[in-house]
Amino acid sequence: MSEEQNKPSDATVEPTETTADTAANQTDAGSHEDRVAALEAEVASLKDQLLRAMAETENTRRRAQRDREDASKFAVSSFAKELVSVADNLRRALDAVPADGREQDEMLKGLAVGVEATERQLFAAFDRAGIKKIDPTGEPFDPNFHQVMFEIENTGKAAGTVVQVLQPGYTIHGRLLREAMVGVAKGGDAGGQHVDTKA
Repeated sequence: MSEEQNKPSDATVEPTETTADTAANQTDAGSHEDRVAALEAEVASLKDQLLRAMAETENTRRRAQRDREDASKFAVSSFAKELVSVADNLRRALDAVPADGREQDEMLKGLAVGVEATERQLFAAFDRAGIKKIDPTGEPFDPNFHQVMFEIENTGKAAGTVVQVLQPGYTIHGRLLREAMVGVAKGGDAGGQHVDTKA
């Protein structure tokens, strides 16, 4: 009889264990889904951080490359500024030699030929270094590249046109190295425009 009594008690215990397992499985499934959702959110956050870090690294690399290129292009700017004065002096030396003096004096002719050769060689070196001469005669005044020294009346040119260059300017890779010193046509005789020489 005691065995029979045990059987019904076992039978009543079984449904209780199944209900507990089901509840535990539902709780595990709920916590598992929460855990997966949390991990997916963490993965998305880490992926976003990684993409931002990669973009920042790429920007830094590009900036460093641009800085390197600028340094290699413009590192010689102060040296080049000194050399353009040498070019000015070579041109002044050639302009000082009278044309008829070249024909009459062989020594003067040889000197002028040597100075011309030196000037050509200097300008060839300038070309290789990206240095360009600015000779704005006949062009409109540009305050970015020209410095007005005086205005000239009755030139027959439009106001603000460069009519005389006292000293040529130079650029290095498109950046101003030295501005050209110029004289411009004064307004009133051709168009009546006024140029701002203070810019």
